[in-house]
This record gives sequence, structure tokens and C-alpha cells, in this order.
Amino acid sequence: MRQIFLDTETTGMGGENRIVEIGALEMLNRKLTGNSFHCYLNPERESEPMALAVHGLTTQFLQNKPKFLDISDELLKFITGAELIAHNAVFDVRFINYELRLARLQSLEEYCSSITCTLKIARKLHPGKSNKLDSVCERYQVDNSERVKHGAIIDAKLCAEVYIAMTQ
Repeated sequence: MRQIFLDTETTGMGGENRIVEIGALEMLNRKLTGNSFHCYLNPERESEPMALAVHGLTTQFLQNKPKFLDISDELLKFITGAELIAHNAVFDVRFINYELRLARLQSLEEYCSSITCTLKIARKLHPGKSNKLDSVCERYQVDNSERVKHGAIIDAKLCAEVYIAMTQ
């Protein structure tokens, strides 16, 4: 089964906030293949201060990056037909679907065979405990020392590693 581990970084938590980074890694037979999709995006708006503190991607850095519409075909080609897996998938799916709506494209669910949330898996396995990605990494001894700030590609990799650990 083809699985895609995905993460996004955004300009904020809700409303009309936009994606500033997408990272996705392909896995076949429980092994990362080395195939990936990664890009920074120009969100055409400022990041909220709390979001900027989380990912550190400034407006100046993002201003010359492509817009979501420019990369949507490549992203959809990469994920189509695969099981999409994300930590707090509801968050990532909501933002990608917002971008897809703006681009007048179908929702993410139309492209993927299914969507799995590693946060839900962690909550089921460890009720009442912190199940943030860092906490799950610590619990399963997944090295997250490279993660100084949130980043879509590193978070997708960490998600893949905790998924493997939680579903053995």
C-alpha cells in the first residue's frame, strides 16, 4: 500500500489563514522510499505572530515563493491514490481543502484512498496523556533533535516514524 505522510505550516490557526509550507514523504511496505514533495508557498498575507513563532517562515522569505495554485497539480499528482497520514490530520486537511476550494479543485478526500490521523491513534493508545508530536516522539524514542522549529518535511518524517512505532 502506498502511503503519504504529510504536514503543513500555516499563517495561523483558523479563518482565512493560508499554507506557507507543505512537506510529504512516500512510504511503501512500511519503508520510506526517498520520494518526497516539499515546497514553501507565498500565502499572500502575513503570518500571525504565534504561527511565525512556531515555524519562523517570514513574509520576506515567502514573498518570492510560488502560490498554492502554481504547485497544486504537482502536489495532487504526488498524493493521488495513496493513504494520506498526518499528525492532527484534521488541521492539515482543513487547510489543504481551503486552498483547493480557492483553486476551484475537488476536496482532498477525492484524491486520496483514505486519511489517517496519527494523533487519533496516539490518543487511543495513550488516553489522558500528551499526544503532541514531540510527546509521541519521546514516548516511542523517535529522535526529534533536528526539530528546532516546526517544519513540514521534518514533521512529516517524524510522523512516519511514530506511525511505524505505534502500529507494529
